Amino acid sequence: QVQLVESGGGLVQPGGSLRLSCAASRSIPSLNVMGWYRQAPGKQRELVAALSSDGRTNYAVSAKGRFTISRDNAKNTVNLQMNSLKVEDTAVYYCNFRALSGAYDSWGQGTQVTVSS
Repeated sequence: QVQLVESGGGLVQPGGSLRLSCAASRSIPSLNVMGWYRQAPGKQRELVAALSSDGRTNYAVSAKGRFTISRDNAKNTVNLQMNSLKVEDTAVYYCNFRALSGAYDSWGQGTQVTVSS
């Protein structure tokens, strides 16, 4: 497994922005999918955004148009830019790196995002 370290969570007002980052402890295989998931109290963990090594993206309907996922291969990081945040975006956010070979499926520890006035 690859160790992942997340940062960037915090408290923000509705309409504000946050940028989450997740760094891997080592280089990862070239064929992979990086993603961000979130889980609110009493709810199932859901996919927010994903980015595959071939450049394909997948966003939750609720995130599309507001969130942008990106990577920095040199730094082994994946980022999530979150704009126009809503109260319903409040959740613990987890990053995930998955090798398409099945060699690993790693999760970060989670970072709290709270949207409140």
